[in-house]
Amino acid sequence: MKTSDRIRALTRLAVANRVSAAYLALVGGAMAIAAAQPLFATGPDASLIWVWPALFTFPAFGFVAWLGEAAWGGDAPTWLYIGGIALSALVQSLALGSVWHSLRGRRGGRRERLSAAG
Repeated sequence: MKTSDRIRALTRLAVANRVSAAYLALVGGAMAIAAAQPLFATGPDASLIWVWPALFTFPAFGFVAWLGEAAWGGDAPTWLYIGGIALSALVQSLALGSVWHSLRGRRGGRRERLSAAG
């Protein structure tokens, strides 16, 4: 299998299926709302909206949070967390796509066995 075929297969698992696309839309929507929050709210709790994208990408984001805490203490840069949310979403989307693909493969295999037996 060529490298381009592997990359294409990974991309299909991570983005081009219903489950992964819905998950990425959820995380992207949460990030868009969090990014727009300063335009509408100026209270002291306005930055807490970023908890939602982080929670949607947990447990993969837990590693990013741990890395930020270990490397910078409590002063990790914002780019680490935003990039970490995006990377965590892609990793988990790949995992969801893999599970979806394997479950569909089993279901399709069962259907083929039933039609061959009948």
